[in-house]
Order: sequence, then structure tokens, then C-alpha cells
Amino acid sequence: MVFEKIRAIICEQLEVGEDDVTADTMLEDLNADYLDLVDISMELEDEFNVEISEETLESFSTVGDIVNFIEDM
Repeated sequence: MVFEKIRAIICEQLEVGEDDVTADTMLEDLNADYLDLVDISMELEDEFNVEISEETLESFSTVGDIVNFIEDM
């Protein structure tokens, strides 16, 4: 459930198909730059009622990293 919500946010923000986004997908492979990640993090904060620090945001390299962070909150 968490993964599906995160995937939907990523797909919307980066305009990629759901088939392109798995837990192992590298964010750089989706051509996500820092501003894209900021936009994604703002959506995630709203959706999951969490706060994502800049340091944490910079530590994300895969979609799975984001899922793990949200699930651990």
C-alpha cells in the first residue's frame, strides 16, 4: 500500500509510467534532479504526515529507500 502511493506520487511528478518504477529503481535512472526530489518530498510529507529533512532527502537513491523511510516512521 505504501509503495503504491509512493509510486503514484513519483509517476505524477516525473511523468513516468508505473512500469518504470519498482522498489529497486534508482532515482537518477528516472532523471530526477534535486528540485524533482524536493517536489516529491513535499507530496510525501502531505500524504504521509511526515517531515523529510534535506539530509534525509539527499540520502535517497532508490524508490525502496523512500518506502523504507516512510514505513519506519
